[in-house]
Amino acid sequence: MLKLKRTCLLTMALALPMWLAGCANVLRVAPHAELKVYDPVWTTAYITRNHGYLIYDTLFALDENFEPRPQMVDTYTVSPDQRTWTFTLREGLKWHDGTAVTAEDCVASLERWGKRDGAGQQLFAQAESLAATDAKTFTLKLRTPNAMVLQTLAKMSGNVAFMMPKAVAQTDPYQPIKSFVGSGPYKYSKWQSVPWTKVVYLLNKDYVPRAEPLSMAAGNKFGKADRIEWIYYPSQRAASLALIDGQVDYVESPSYKEVQLFEGNKKVVVATTDPLGNIGMARFNMLQPPFDKVAVRRAAIMAMQQEAYMTAALGDAKYWRTCYSVFPCGTALSNSAGSEIMKSGSLEAARIALRDAGYDGTPVVMLDPIDSPVISAFTRVSAERLAQAGFNVQVQPMDWATLTQRRINKGPVSAGGWSMFHTWWLAGDLMDPSAIAYSGNPDTGWFGWLKDEELESQRLAFARATTQGDRKALAEKVQKRVLDDGAVAILGQFFEPVAFSTKVSGITSPIQFYWQLAPMKQ
Repeated sequence: MLKLKRTCLLTMALALPMWLAGCANVLRVAPHAELKVYDPVWTTAYITRNHGYLIYDTLFALDENFEPRPQMVDTYTVSPDQRTWTFTLREGLKWHDGTAVTAEDCVASLERWGKRDGAGQQLFAQAESLAATDAKTFTLKLRTPNAMVLQTLAKMSGNVAFMMPKAVAQTDPYQPIKSFVGSGPYKYSKWQSVPWTKVVYLLNKDYVPRAEPLSMAAGNKFGKADRIEWIYYPSQRAASLALIDGQVDYVESPSYKEVQLFEGNKKVVVATTDPLGNIGMARFNMLQPPFDKVAVRRAAIMAMQQEAYMTAALGDAKYWRTCYSVFPCGTALSNSAGSEIMKSGSLEAARIALRDAGYDGTPVVMLDPIDSPVISAFTRVSAERLAQAGFNVQVQPMDWATLTQRRINKGPVSAGGWSMFHTWWLAGDLMDPSAIAYSGNPDTGWFGWLKDEELESQRLAFARATTQGDRKALAEKVQKRVLDDGAVAILGQFFEPVAFSTKVSGITSPIQFYWQLAPMKQ
């Protein structure tokens, strides 16, 4: 019945006449997941981050050279000792409800974001104060010098430092917000969005863009489309066929099986847009049995062979490579410290380690997002290999949106908890120890809740390091500690394709910013 209801809603929504849309320039996208969580601070889910980039704006943003540039900020100053940073907002910035953006809004937004984001946590661990000095100006005072403030505020993914109204930003950071009011280039249209069917964004004609040309996440972000629709399809095949038929303009994450549909089609482009790619990852629940034991986690990692994951999820080897570093291969901090455990992929070694760990048969409950082909393939491989190694595996199917809500549960399996889930990160989100995935603080860290005070001290030391040599040495220490803890399993580095109509311009890397896409006129 639920499937029938979703199908009917989809049919009705796609049949709506264009006059109801109220515009002639519509960009239609088949996203990689359903948007159920609207708070980009509360979750690291990329579908929510993409939503955030449409309706919110940032103080700083990275340009095409990955340099931080002012975005909502007009001017800023920094003291010679790099401990006092003062920021002044641009004129004319308004929230979607018409009220002015103030310095107090930005202070509240930064304080909330800084409690959830890994880089934000490290920045504010050094903060002496953060306060508005007038309606448009606020000052950050640090206890120790920090030359990375602008890079941190401009971080492009993970938990992005999106600005929100003060009343919204004062929400408990461990509770999701319920507001959709931002100041970004698009407004979320709740009344035109349809659950299970589509999400609608309307051009914010009152958006005040910067004068500088658009450059990746920085510059003039005034939208190219009057209306953006994220349309949900019941399967990857249905989304791919919709692109071929011209019903959508962009498909975010076609599986490698569906990519074959586009071969020889001159109206569809298949491309990989991120040269660093993505990192596959398995995450354990370290609060609950059986993965509350380090030895059991390490035994599981021993059973994981990267080639098996990459072949199952991506197929063609041109889309992936093995990588035995927690910091992505091809980046400055990639290293081999402690990586021996990831290289073996030996079921026999895993069986012996599991026996020596005293595993008692406690079920391993894996969350399987069946609407995400790559992650679901990861889950299938883990279920098979861990079962062969001697684990009692139970797979629970669900959609990705449900998984992102389920994984916050710290309780036992009997109370809706979990043992293990799989995901992937942009390589750019894991380039240094500030990544929340490598936190050792169970209160402020990522789902899985690793507790390791020594790891936290190493991550803080990295944030304070001033030379590349020191940073490299500390990154190696962090990596070895993470792997000794058995906190994550790295499943390989891959370059997921996207597919889009040849009539669409404005494709970006490594993230698709939908305000940049110019669709075909209807």
